[in-house]
Amino acid sequence: MLNELEKLKNLKDFPERMPVLFIGHGNPMYGIEENDFTRGWQKASENVPKPRAILVVSAHWETPGTRITAMPKPRVIYDFGGFPQALFEAKYDASGNPEIAKEVVENIKRKLIELDESRGLDHGTWTVLRHLYPKADVPVLQLSLDYTKPAEYHYELAKELGFLRDKGVLIIGSGNMVHNLRLINFRASESLDWAISANNKFKDLISGGEHDKLIKYKTLGSDVALSVPSAEHYLPLLYALALKNEGERIEIFNDAIDLGSISMTSVKIG
Repeated sequence: MLNELEKLKNLKDFPERMPVLFIGHGNPMYGIEENDFTRGWQKASENVPKPRAILVVSAHWETPGTRITAMPKPRVIYDFGGFPQALFEAKYDASGNPEIAKEVVENIKRKLIELDESRGLDHGTWTVLRHLYPKADVPVLQLSLDYTKPAEYHYELAKELGFLRDKGVLIIGSGNMVHNLRLINFRASESLDWAISANNKFKDLISGGEHDKLIKYKTLGSDVALSVPSAEHYLPLLYALALKNEGERIEIFNDAIDLGSISMTSVKIG
């Protein structure tokens, strides 16, 4: 009898290529709230075939080197503080899939990926998936961000993950295009000018397919410098964009700035 890894290798084609999502995940409280943003996440999952598995590249897992979760049952990580107890009591009991993790490690030739059997799912993953797949009936894996590498490295690594789309794996980048917590304003009624400018710049470049400029985001001006003070929330966008094939449709949704300096703008490819 074929083991699970051999079965996966023999699954050459899923009924259709899975789309790719970049989700602006924002406030951890959205994991237990219902609002326009969470409804936008739900709508984005409509008409998407039920995945065989989900692979999330979250802003909240940075490592030296790249790792992928490889445990049968990942734990939920409450990687935040100062929020209501209800958020710490939220559950997401998805399984993992060690076989797919091993398949990723074997197929990525130019980059070294290590299996990780201890990490679990951080809030960049489970707060979003509680709305996309509330039954937690799809296996979930996470891929870490190597904080020692430049943006170009992450974009090229993402391209090598493209084979998963034809095997029924939904790949999600979870972060925020504009993310400056130091300048956040919980009482802000209007978005900050620099955040709006950077968000519009990113959208124009995404729609125009100008990935080189997005990779070299540090050259895009002072508004982008304020919007991306550190790379971890921006890099998941590059993972999603790198997986776009020629001619594929791109849709921008949840296009808003939250709390003055957090862009919830999200992207669906395919």
